[in-house]
Order: sequence, then structure tokens, then C-alpha cells
Amino acid sequence: MPSLDKEIVRARALEEGFSKAAFGRPDIPEAMERLKAFVAEGRHGQMGWMEERMNWRGDPAALWPEAQSVIMLAEAYTPEEDPLALINRPKSGAISVYARNRDYHDIVKKRLKRLGRWLIEQAGPETEIKVFVDTAPVMEKPLGQKAGLGWQGKHTNLLSRDLGNWFFLGAIFTTHEFDPDPAEKDHCGSCRACLDACPTDAFPAPFQIDARRCVSYLTIEHHGPVDEELRGKLGNRIYGCDDCLAACPWNKFAVAAKDIRFAAREELIAPPLAELAQLDDATFREKFSGSPIKRIGRDRFVRNVLYAIGNSGALELRSVAARLCEDADPTVRDAAQWAVARLTDT
Repeated sequence: MPSLDKEIVRARALEEGFSKAAFGRPDIPEAMERLKAFVAEGRHGQMGWMEERMNWRGDPAALWPEAQSVIMLAEAYTPEEDPLALINRPKSGAISVYARNRDYHDIVKKRLKRLGRWLIEQAGPETEIKVFVDTAPVMEKPLGQKAGLGWQGKHTNLLSRDLGNWFFLGAIFTTHEFDPDPAEKDHCGSCRACLDACPTDAFPAPFQIDARRCVSYLTIEHHGPVDEELRGKLGNRIYGCDDCLAACPWNKFAVAAKDIRFAAREELIAPPLAELAQLDDATFREKFSGSPIKRIGRDRFVRNVLYAIGNSGALELRSVAARLCEDADPTVRDAAQWAVARLTDT
């Protein structure tokens, strides 16, 4: 197998549109121990797939034993505006920055495949690759830290001294062997801005998260009604949450997104809750075609909208919620009745 200078690969990755590339091994034994503890505490909530595929997730070599190296890629999606400003607009919904346009899975995976095909052309047809973007049992964040792409901050997300933390992660596993880059060290110091920013106190300790309290988990992964103790803390966040990311001081080094498809669609920057609550299944699918939001379905999305309406303090939205008190979906009905009660007591 001919050798291939990793600096040439790194340069090619940047040409393809990635913001940063790093090289590592498919070996993260320390991550397996953290994952086991996370699952044992039940902090994965309803995400049963984390436990079911734990062996693969914690041991990349078990996922594909032939892999010799992992190329970790970062792609910036830095917002042009401060996402925290939306929290002060209670009659509008706050959608996580990454979900305001096209589904990043599709964009990043196509870019990974192009880079992977080029890699095979350069290294020889005997070289094999597999690409992953957040949907396979791969722990991208520990792999990224081990490769030197960045480090897992106190909010457990990956951040970088030259990118901040507004970036997607992609991985190319390959049978071609590259010398690994030095692992990145923690540079959070005594800062706890991300921990203090969390509206639901989802961090039991620095570098630990309890998904069952995380707004992103509750609005995206959690099925059924959200615990009433947490509903009021969701504010107007209707899909995901950016608070811990936005609070990170390292974002002063964030770079602009290169792909225009990550720029927010105007109608998703601050959508009126009154309009979103009226979506039926067909209009929901049409509105969010090609968006990651489509994955959670109309019922879960409208549930989130109703919690936001209940938190808005806007009495004029009570009638909007009241129209859904007899919705066909029991979780939507419950959320609507809760919202009406909240606004009645305001």
C-alpha cells in the first residue's frame, strides 16, 4: 500500500469545505468506561440504542476491525446572530442553530464520501473506507479529542481553540495507516459558563451530562409528555438548545460557516408559536422537508410548541392552545391542557 502524506489529505479536506481535519486511531478505551457509567446511571433516558450498541460505540475496532486510522473532520456552522437573543422573544419559537436549514447529515456525509473517494484514488484501490456522521454507533467526540481535533468541554461537547464549538463532526475510518496527531488537552480551566447557562441543570458535574434533563434530549428524543417539573424550564425552546454552546468563551475564535446551506432560513429564525401550533401532519412535513426537524414528527413538535406557549405568558395564545385540547394525539392534548392552565393562572 503506497504511503500518503497526511498533510496532503488535510489540505484536501479543507479544499472540500471542512474547517479542520485530524488523524487518530480507532482506540478510545477510556470512553467505554464513561459510557458504561452513563448508561448504568440511566442518564441516557429513552435512548435505548446507546445501551444496545454499547460494545460497538465504546470500541471502534469492534465496529470495523480492519480499520487502522480514523480521520476526524470538523465542519463549522457558526450562526450569524446570537441564538440566546431569542429567549427574550417568548411568543416566538427557538430552534437550535443547526436545524434552521438543511439536514447536516446529508451535507456532511456527501462531503465525506467525496473526500473518501479521493483518498482511495491517492492511496490505491486496496484502501477501504467507511464514513460516519452521527447516525452510527461511533463516539465522534472522544475520537475527535484523541485525534487532536479539539477537547470535550465541561458541557461534554467538542470544542477547539481555533473553531470554538459551532461545528459538526464527521469521521472517515480507513484501512490506510496514518501517523496519529497528538491528542488535545482540556483548556476549560476554571470556567463554568456552559454549566451555569443550562436552563434545566442537566450537568450533574463538569464533563458529565444527564440527558434526561437536557433540553435537546427532551425536545427531540423524548417520547410522550415531559415531566411537569421541567416543562416550565424549557422556555420557548421548541427544538434543541444552544445555551451551553453559545455561552462558551472559546467562540471568540469561531470561524464562519463555508456552506450556505447552513445559513438559517428566515422563517425558522424566530417562527411565531401561534403559526406553528396550527400545523397538521401534512403541513408539518411540507414545512420541514429536508430538515432534521422532520424526524421527530408533527405530534412531538407541536407538543414542544405548546409547552412554549404555556411558558410565554401571552394571554392571546391561550385560545391557540385551547383549540388543541381535543387533538387526536394524547401527548398533544396533555400539552395543550397544560398550556391553557398555565395561561389561565398568569
